[in-house]
Amino acid sequence: MALLRRVFHRYRKLLAATDGVNTLYSSFYRCQCHYATTVTDEQQGYNSRNENEKGKWFTLPPFTATVDGAALGRELAGVKMDVKENSSNNITALKWIQRCCPELPKSLVQKLFRLRQVRRESSNVEEQRPKRVSAKESMIIGDRIFLPITVQKFPSEKVVEYPTSEEERKFVHGLEVYKDPEIIVVNKPPGMPVQGGIGIKRSLDELAAKYLRHEYSEAPRLVHRLDRDSSGLLVMGRTQISASALHSIFREKTFDTQNEDLKNKKRILQKKYWALVIGCPRRSGGIISVPLGKVVLDNGKSERITIMSDVRAPSAQYAVTEYRIIGSSGKGYTWLELSPLTGRKHQLRVHCAEALGTPIVGDYKYGWQAHRKLKHLTCSTSALNQGMQNPRQKTDPFSLRLGNGSISDKQPHLHLHCKEMVLPNISLALQQGQAVSDADLVDVESIKLVAPLPFHMQKSWDCLSS
Repeated sequence: MALLRRVFHRYRKLLAATDGVNTLYSSFYRCQCHYATTVTDEQQGYNSRNENEKGKWFTLPPFTATVDGAALGRELAGVKMDVKENSSNNITALKWIQRCCPELPKSLVQKLFRLRQVRRESSNVEEQRPKRVSAKESMIIGDRIFLPITVQKFPSEKVVEYPTSEEERKFVHGLEVYKDPEIIVVNKPPGMPVQGGIGIKRSLDELAAKYLRHEYSEAPRLVHRLDRDSSGLLVMGRTQISASALHSIFREKTFDTQNEDLKNKKRILQKKYWALVIGCPRRSGGIISVPLGKVVLDNGKSERITIMSDVRAPSAQYAVTEYRIIGSSGKGYTWLELSPLTGRKHQLRVHCAEALGTPIVGDYKYGWQAHRKLKHLTCSTSALNQGMQNPRQKTDPFSLRLGNGSISDKQPHLHLHCKEMVLPNISLALQQGQAVSDADLVDVESIKLVAPLPFHMQKSWDCLSS
């Protein structure tokens, strides 16, 4: 209609001309050409903007089939799945961004999805124009993700920086027990919290992010926990994939125990703790299988774990521990080797105190009554001299009081130490990737790790052996 109005408007002006008809056709042709030119210019401008649109985005590499850490962990744990899980079936857009850009804060990536600022260019669509994608949409091989170009200038998550010192660095590096491309294992000292929180100034995960990155841009990730006062082997994943695999292995260990034959089941993950307990169990060894649950005390101000008489209680959790006596003393103490087959909070401490009736030395939460009756033990001069030669006693940059806490002291530290651990070789399994079958994954070779006793437990050992 706009075109016709133009034509008739010009027609009235051209009636006075001598050659009206020819001029009318000529004018109509010029107007038609002008309209076509205008439309063509607009289309070219749109196409040009469309071609340059990708230049305003930060483009991630095309999605490729990679190993899904969680699925790999379940396969290593021997969990049977109906369909073999792999990365092409389970990797979401959110996970792919986190894998490609580990330096981006997770909160920022989630915010981009909420604001609908993430695009995906599908590989199986003829029109390769990026479209909005949600965080939970699965990726297909060849898909590309586009993020706002401003993410390149966005700083990574802020980490609280503490004054560094060469003494701290040497101390943390001295905790390393094992390291390969996928995992790092440390011998956690007693008294150091594993994870930060309210009232915690320094934690092992923060120190690992600071001193144990080595050549990696990612910080080591925790995959399991140890109580603050306990010590021993602590495993961390050096990459997101290895951390996911280890998470699954530790989790499946607990879930699998409920329905398996404990004696005939091949355990892909084995942990052995050493503990010094007050008294002596009635039997030299056995399996403790009693449910544990949380009880709230002092109007919600405190809580503790205890054995639940009613297995149907909502808070009751299946808990299994294998134990054996490795040394006894006529002085009222016994050394136990504890193998937790499940991973419940304070499981070993409660099983020793309530199921065996022999609380762990230094466990004042679950064995305070036994400690009230405990008599002070004096060590021989030879045992004291051996303790003075311990190098760890001289270096204590975090004020952990590592030179104290044996049974010769008035207030012993907790005598619970994760001494041995056997776990699958995650690095080898990831190298094999999808080229192996489920059966081969279960048969992947294992790594055996051993952590020496902390100073206070070694001193107690020397005292009881003298």
